[in-house]
Amino acid sequence: MTQFALAAGSLYGLIGVLLGAFGAHALASKLSADLQAIWHTAVQYQFYHALALLAVGLLARQGMAGASMMTATVCFALGTLIFSGSLYVLAFSGIRWLGAITPIGGVLLIVGWAALLWPIVRS
Repeated sequence: MTQFALAAGSLYGLIGVLLGAFGAHALASKLSADLQAIWHTAVQYQFYHALALLAVGLLARQGMAGASMMTATVCFALGTLIFSGSLYVLAFSGIRWLGAITPIGGVLLIVGWAALLWPIVRS
């Protein structure tokens, strides 16, 4: 799971740079201001959680492995995919009902942070 966390964090960071640049350059004149803001939010959250995945992977390498770290990894990876992914599709397509999926990703991200906090507080 350590390797997965590090790989997913690196991949999300890489894709975040690409999608951030794509949004700033290729989509800037094509999206309305509110859809640009949605795209920007997706990129921000993707970067935050790319870094979170890298932190989880590094903490696991330092000996903080366990069920909590596995839960944090899965929740950060899936939560980012659902949260940011739904916002990217919403911004690109303008299909507003996709915003209803976004909170599922947000809940997973919250659970991921709680799972990361748990072994720290417990020790």
